[in-house]
Amino acid sequence: MTAFEKKAAFSRRSFLRTGALAGGAAAGSVLAAPAVLAQAPLVMKMQTSWPASDIWMDFAREYVTRVEEMSGGRLKVDLLPAGAVVGAFQVMDAVHDGVIDASHSVSAYWYGKSKAASFFGTGPVFGGSATTMLGWFYQGGGQDLYRELTQDILGMNIVGFYGFPMPAQPFGWFKTEVNGVADIQGFKYRTVGLAADLLQAMGMSVAQLPGGEIVPAMERGVIDAFEFNNPSSDMRFGAQDVAKNYYLSSYHQASESFEYVFNRDFYEDLEPDLQAILKYAVEAASTSNTALALRQYSADLATLAAENGVAVHRTPKEILAGQLEAWDKLIVDLETDEFFKKVLDSQRAWVEQVSYYELMNAADLGLAYEHHFPGKLKL
Repeated sequence: MTAFEKKAAFSRRSFLRTGALAGGAAAGSVLAAPAVLAQAPLVMKMQTSWPASDIWMDFAREYVTRVEEMSGGRLKVDLLPAGAVVGAFQVMDAVHDGVIDASHSVSAYWYGKSKAASFFGTGPVFGGSATTMLGWFYQGGGQDLYRELTQDILGMNIVGFYGFPMPAQPFGWFKTEVNGVADIQGFKYRTVGLAADLLQAMGMSVAQLPGGEIVPAMERGVIDAFEFNNPSSDMRFGAQDVAKNYYLSSYHQASESFEYVFNRDFYEDLEPDLQAILKYAVEAASTSNTALALRQYSADLATLAAENGVAVHRTPKEILAGQLEAWDKLIVDLETDEFFKKVLDSQRAWVEQVSYYELMNAADLGLAYEHHFPGKLKL
């Protein structure tokens, strides 16, 4: 963005904050209109990385509802799907430049700037769940490391928060059954972030594509297997029309969360209570997103199996073991970078402490499920 464009973007934000209110106040002094009529809402332009029809747009709308209601109408969010202003992978740059005020995406989508982006969403699996790693962000030092990466190392003019610990992502969609590492050799596979490095090391040829491009790429033969994230998104994309074997459970992306990014000038220019609303609405939406995901992901998985002829599998243990071995080798390469090692050391220390408690304390829910619904799991 040129200096003139940046100045224009800043001027737009400044007008939304001060010009509209000042103009309204001046008009009020002349016309003696009630003060409330001078209060035009501040409009925040927020683009997602998701197609308009994806369930993740529903999740983003839950955030918008909370922001608008908690602000009493002082904030209005203009929520836009991928491609409305910039491409799905370009939202971080667009927020930095002030082209949009905010984004709803995932950190793996700006992995091209630094592989460390993937540590905050799709990094190595040390034994912690997505909830464990979201806890690391807020209570284990992750947020300070994120600020160091985005602001100090990369010089990004942004402020970011994380919410909605996603269920572990399926290994994905295949035209034929895969039972071991030998079966996936040479597959042209879609994923993003460090998962691309991981699966290339396991013998796959990887293409990093935004969600809306996956099924068309499968139809054209550009890829022959893929993952996106969850049964609902996959079904809305039409995954069931191009493949029939769906493999749940994987270590390639086991701990992702949504990334909410705000232009730093925009955010810091807000009144403190509006800053707090944008920040804490992430936590509120995280809870509502989790509830919606549990209901809809499970319902859509059942539909895929019962109505679309999809064979639902758990990823074979040989492939899972192969993923862990590939992570081990990849970590050695990543830790040659001083900052990367600092992040990974922080995550290991957190998981060693927290997941020991979580795993030792967790009830065997599979045993209870099998007791009440015998024969369904087939693990």
